Amino acid sequence: MSWTISGTYVAGCSCAVLCSCPYDGQPRDAKGGTECLGTAVFHVADGNLDGLDLSGVDFAFYNHFPSNLSSGNWKVGLVVDSAATDEQADALERILSGREGGPFGQLSQFYGEYLGMERAGVSLTDGDRPGFTVEGRTELSYEPLTGPDGSATKVKNAMFGFASEFEVGRTTGRSDAFGLSYEASYGETADYVFSSEERAGTGAGRI
Repeated sequence: MSWTISGTYVAGCSCAVLCSCPYDGQPRDAKGGTECLGTAVFHVADGNLDGLDLSGVDFAFYNHFPSNLSSGNWKVGLVVDSAATDEQADALERILSGREGGPFGQLSQFYGEYLGMERAGVSLTDGDRPGFTVEGRTELSYEPLTGPDGSATKVKNAMFGFASEFEVGRTTGRSDAFGLSYEASYGETADYVFSSEERAGTGAGRI
């Protein structure tokens, strides 16, 4: 089946700034632990799965990485905005769980446990200080790191990432979903493009 989704995401996790996951390093959280607990919220500006329109839907992708990413045994869970239809939620679950191929199909080889899909209010705010809320679960705000000229610091051509280039910074807030609880520290944001034609680690969406 053919699918594509594109838009904007904001992500936060427990890793000390900067997160080592994009270069397949051992996670180091802000409290000295060696795991990464995180959440990425995506706004789908444009998307479809075999003709089913996914535009306008927001969803949250939760992760627990117990070691460097290529070591596998990930735990992942999905929350789709309660405003989405059941058909849209089912389509996004099929994509994110890896059943529809593409980059998430390839990455599913690293999934140790798929925690399932839940429904709740999911909202993403934009602007210079974006953030997101997943009703009853997560609320994070993001602030970019900046360079000497005041522009946002960016990471490019990472081994793992939701985009080929993404802005990095700090997040504040707390999360408790799927039995995964953490205080946020690291954050990132970018535009993304994923499709069934992509391979993991290539193209505009590199995860």
